[in-house]
Amino acid sequence: MNSRYLVERIFSAALTLLLLATLTFFLLRAAPGGPFDGEKAFPPAVKENIEKRYGLSDPLPEQFVSWLKDVSQGDFRESFQHEGIPVREIISESLPVSLQLGAAATLIALALGVPMGILAGARHGSAVDRSLLFFSALGTSLPSYLFASVLILIFGLYLQWLPVALWEEPGSIILPAITLALRPLALVTQIMRASVMECLGTDWVRTALAKGLRDSRVLGKHILRNSLVPLISLLAPITAGLVTGSFLVELTFQLPGLGKHFVSAVLNRDYPLVMGVTLTYGAILLFFTLAADLLSAWVDPRIRLEMSESTRGRG
Repeated sequence: MNSRYLVERIFSAALTLLLLATLTFFLLRAAPGGPFDGEKAFPPAVKENIEKRYGLSDPLPEQFVSWLKDVSQGDFRESFQHEGIPVREIISESLPVSLQLGAAATLIALALGVPMGILAGARHGSAVDRSLLFFSALGTSLPSYLFASVLILIFGLYLQWLPVALWEEPGSIILPAITLALRPLALVTQIMRASVMECLGTDWVRTALAKGLRDSRVLGKHILRNSLVPLISLLAPITAGLVTGSFLVELTFQLPGLGKHFVSAVLNRDYPLVMGVTLTYGAILLFFTLAADLLSAWVDPRIRLEMSESTRGRG
């Protein structure tokens, strides 16, 4: 792995975060309404003092430069909605919940999706394959709120095995994690099935089978590693999506995660909190994207070669 490539990717990620921050900042200000335009209107003098306190009366470019300066020093400012509470504190308290939920959902999706996809691809056209295809189609089309409602009714209300809301018991993560994992589980199954089928059709696999090697050895040594490459390349958006896309699941199960705060912040025009959460989500997505690239290069030497050649070409 070329160190220059890594430096270039980190520099590119920093520029992407800056662009994301710029767009989010100005789009928030362009949206109708403001953080203090509630049902109970403030007197003009009071509203003017509040906006002056938070720097909202300054020209937009000055506001952006001032905010960017604070963020570069690790200060996301105070939340408008949660008066007196720093955005950094809100993120530090709620992000672990979203990370744990996303990690659990990722583990479920990979632990079940990879073997299911391999089984479906290896038995292409069989009853097992058709059953798994039906399941994956159901998983990608079934709304998460509907699946969550079914899980709550069965395991929470009828059987009373698991808690249905809040984050107060060890088992509180189970139903939300299963709900969040449904769609990526179906996606992982489909990716692995297609990848295994493609590997089975290659000349080198046919040659290995013609030499008399056992199917299990060919599957484990020749097919599995190569079929994982497409999945690894998509692992970054899948994992980041599970961590950052759990808004509805967190709201359904009333979890104190970052998604719940983000939805509330957008509705209440809480500019500092929206900006802080957006940058956090952006950093998570970029981190997983870079990690997936490095993992793909480790698994497939051809990708390492392409990275080195592209770096030398720019040099």
